[in-house]
Amino acid sequence: MKKSLLALAALGAFAGVAHAQSSVTLYGIIDEGFNYTSNVQTAAGAGRTGNHLYNLSSGVMQGSRWGLRGAEDLGGGLKAVFVLESGFDVNSGKSGQGGSLFGRQAYVGLSSQFGTVTLGRQYDSVVDFVGPLEAGDQWGGYIAAHPDDLDNFNNANRVNNAIKYTSANYAGLTFGGMYSLGGVAGATGRNQIWSLGAGYNNGPLVLGAGYLNVRDPNQSFWGNTPSGLANPNNNIGRTTVTGVQGNPVISGFASASSYQVGGAGGAYTFGAATVGLTYSFIQFGNLGAANVTAPAYKGTATFNNGEINFKYQLTPALVLGAAYDYTRLADFNGHGGAHYNQGALGADYFLSKRTDVYLIGVYQHASGTDSTGQSAVASINGLTPSNSNNQTTVRVGIRHKF
Repeated sequence: MKKSLLALAALGAFAGVAHAQSSVTLYGIIDEGFNYTSNVQTAAGAGRTGNHLYNLSSGVMQGSRWGLRGAEDLGGGLKAVFVLESGFDVNSGKSGQGGSLFGRQAYVGLSSQFGTVTLGRQYDSVVDFVGPLEAGDQWGGYIAAHPDDLDNFNNANRVNNAIKYTSANYAGLTFGGMYSLGGVAGATGRNQIWSLGAGYNNGPLVLGAGYLNVRDPNQSFWGNTPSGLANPNNNIGRTTVTGVQGNPVISGFASASSYQVGGAGGAYTFGAATVGLTYSFIQFGNLGAANVTAPAYKGTATFNNGEINFKYQLTPALVLGAAYDYTRLADFNGHGGAHYNQGALGADYFLSKRTDVYLIGVYQHASGTDSTGQSAVASINGLTPSNSNNQTTVRVGIRHKF
């Protein structure tokens, strides 16, 4: 009898150790709020008064999501890790990211003292190392991101079929890279995506830099979700560029065979205040190469984007923010290019560690000729473009983390 009890006790102890070495965590964010947007381009309809739009929307400060994160200790400092993360719309219950079940992230890999290697749908290095330094990733949400998120700092697009390496932390220094296989037989370079990046975070100083190179972006990058692949002729704007414009800042360049982003940023904290800067260079190469519904351009189109942002921790529960962003489209195909000036203000009040309420206001002014060859209109990221060169949006929201 004593031997049986000892055996059971030993078995229970072993089970407890095994359980402690493995973990799976369910987590999520629910972000919902009320919006006002001026000068909406589409015709009047439900919820609209003149050219203004009043509506509820989900996932502005942070995308609404649920996910599973797990790790298993394999011994010798080696761990198996995985993440499955699904975005959704609170108002309709639909899946986000074009209807993908785990459209935000889906990967599995191994982690050790030398870093982590993961395989699946993941973020590129620009998102990892530079994105957190822009206002949109901090207190401004996607409406405070750069126009139509043309540099992907706000993570509008993920990467499928990716092999990714992330280093360990060496006294604040981290680095990494990602390569996505195109998956086209006999054409290794087609649809491929790769990126590199590095960051430094130690004390009051944070720095980041990254580079992203995408081949056949209309298919491999903007069209890599179920709804995107359903319309392969013009994924970049999710609509043709005739009639109502879709992402007019960049949609006219859907015929490019390459898309490149180089970005860098930094932030410095002194007391309760943080000042940050970001810069990005964006290039759409070999225009006219892809057979899509877009203007008949040739050559290359380039953008430069610069942002300065400010954050102040007024109280332990209240954060205030301000940002200014300037985007310039250089002259292309004889057009004069375009200019976008954008300002944002925000306030975020934490009711608890997991629940906060926030207020965000964004104003954008456009001038010149946009990517579609038309007079540039304001196009705040994630919203319907303006019917003029000005647009304002105000958001009042609540966010809960679990």
